[in-house]
Amino acid sequence: MTLVRYNPWQEMTSLQRQLNSLFDNADGFNNLAKVPAAELTETDDALHLKLEVPGMEAKDLDIQVMADRVAIAGERKSEIKEKTRSEFRYGKFQRVIPLPARIQNTNVTAEYKDGILNLSLPKSEEEKNKVVKVNLGEATA
Repeated sequence: MTLVRYNPWQEMTSLQRQLNSLFDNADGFNNLAKVPAAELTETDDALHLKLEVPGMEAKDLDIQVMADRVAIAGERKSEIKEKTRSEFRYGKFQRVIPLPARIQNTNVTAEYKDGILNLSLPKSEEEKNKVVKVNLGEATA
């Protein structure tokens, strides 16, 4: 039997390599940066959704609007031919954004300018006229 000297630093180095590999190769971590940031505002008549999708053309985006959610998908393709260190995020992405009110998905308008996608989502008539009565009940002392 051969005796081998224990080196605790070797285990630390191995653990560090494993952690680096996890962060470098894990799609879950990289996808967080690929998902476009969104901003949703609500007025009396409509919802307004802004999405950041820089570096893409409108034809590369697939937008589907349902009565209660918006789904957006696309792919940012890399133009790099040789090995280059880049922090840009390339690849496919998709995101589904639930809406706080039902909308008329047949009357949606869209504008894409300077990497920002603006969707105007008019509310359905039922949502515009929705009134909720609140009962306070009997006050107790």
